Amino acid sequence: MSQHRKRPERQARGLIAGAVAVTVAAGVGLGLWAGGDDSAPAGSARAQARSTAPDEAGSAASRPQSPTPSPTRSYPLSKTPRTIPAVRAHTPARGPGWRPAAGLRVVVNDADLADEGRLVAGELGLTYAGQKDDVRAGDVRLTLNDDEGADPESYAMTVRGGRVVISAADDAGVFYGTRTLKQEVHGGGTAPEGVVRDEPAKPVRGFMLDIARKHFTAGWIEDRVKELGDLKYNQLGLHFSDDQGFRIESDSHPEIVSRQHLTKTQVRQILAVAAQRHITVVPEIDSPGHLGAVIAAHPELQLRSAAGTAARGAVDISKPASAKIVDDLLNEYAELFPGADWNLGGDEYRALTVSSPATTYPQLATAARETYGSGASVADLTTGWLNDRADTVRAHDKVPRAWNDGFFRGTSVKPAADLRVAYWTGKEIGARVPVEYLSAGRKVINYNDEFLYYVLGEPNTFVYPTGQRIYESWTPRVVRGTAAVPASYDDQILGGSFAVWCDLAGSQTQDQVAAGIRMPLRATVQKLWDPDRPELSWTQFKALGDRLD
Repeated sequence: MSQHRKRPERQARGLIAGAVAVTVAAGVGLGLWAGGDDSAPAGSARAQARSTAPDEAGSAASRPQSPTPSPTRSYPLSKTPRTIPAVRAHTPARGPGWRPAAGLRVVVNDADLADEGRLVAGELGLTYAGQKDDVRAGDVRLTLNDDEGADPESYAMTVRGGRVVISAADDAGVFYGTRTLKQEVHGGGTAPEGVVRDEPAKPVRGFMLDIARKHFTAGWIEDRVKELGDLKYNQLGLHFSDDQGFRIESDSHPEIVSRQHLTKTQVRQILAVAAQRHITVVPEIDSPGHLGAVIAAHPELQLRSAAGTAARGAVDISKPASAKIVDDLLNEYAELFPGADWNLGGDEYRALTVSSPATTYPQLATAARETYGSGASVADLTTGWLNDRADTVRAHDKVPRAWNDGFFRGTSVKPAADLRVAYWTGKEIGARVPVEYLSAGRKVINYNDEFLYYVLGEPNTFVYPTGQRIYESWTPRVVRGTAAVPASYDDQILGGSFAVWCDLAGSQTQDQVAAGIRMPLRATVQKLWDPDRPELSWTQFKALGDRLD
């Protein structure tokens, strides 16, 4: 694969893989639209015009050379495979389909597909044979094509004459094709004859885990990463700093780290498993609120009112030392996490939850005026804090995002233009309806707390979300509450993320969490891959999820 076709995450993956041994029994995915005449996206005019001629699919090098089937043997027209998420398009054909068997090969046309090839070979009990040009019965061939303009997560999979060809313009697409194949043959099934053309509707398909309030073992997190990869998720958010704990080893500030935490070696192993599955890990060190674990080691940084009352979890942003310690941590972990995305938090700063911030916290009001002029407010100072932290991570080539209630209306200091909005609620002070962010041109990631928030112990008004409600009532355009934003904003909604928050950490064990989120995760990714009304009923979808586990 030529260098210009590689994602930055792919380069990072190579670095991680060199330091951490990766097993082949884990779970990767496949490619993009098939090469040659099959390079058109599903649903395009060209693809529809070819839908009756599946024998043209695949590149010349990968076309099977099987003999004509016996005239005494006929096959029914194949049926669309049942997978989660559902494939976007399938052209049926007559033929035996494909099933894995000992001795069959996985071959690739490019050395950059070695990870994908080894993984699927190990999962299906096949032999990884590397780069080969010859064609053998039963081959699974993974190929990179030359469709530079295609969605890098799209792919085509042709099953014909007892062979499989998965083709894409990028190795991410090839990976997703292998996930489809893995599901098709699960439990002794057969990959149906014909051509699958598939691509996601949304580029962000995330799962966020609060490991700050509750310690999750490294093995449990790795298991979730493998589950996410098989479901074609591509982001894992790790919220690892909050009032209750700081859960990743630190070299710059070891004094803030909780007794139960992940070592950097464990994190690198998680990152290696994630990279193998084309999942970007999105770290979050929330500030200037939710910093209780940092304040426990540095009480001099805690925000206090004019009356001396401590603001729980909030640092005093008028003190340069507060910015320094947070930037120390951002700089340290930017080196650990190679992905392009970073969550800065920015929500629920307690200085802005009182009726008169300037009166209650006069030191913040003074700092605002000194920094931004005589008319500046505490909200301006807080916005400037967020912009400064964005500058810190941007210097490491990260794309910053922040929770929607960290963006304030009517401030003279405006949030950085490239700050993406992680929209979770309309209930907090400062939170506005989604259209206010969208109409300003901002890109939004949907974390709708009425559908996608799994909050341990169900505090306040939260209830555990159900897969059925997500499957039947939510789409990426339902950003707040139950109403969808206008379709004209659809392209600005990058996708969504299901989130586990551990407010009452002892309410469930980590195994109970895994069981509780199983079907909600499947429903969420179905609607992120294809937001249209699903073909299957919820009962059928749930049965499919049970069968594929």
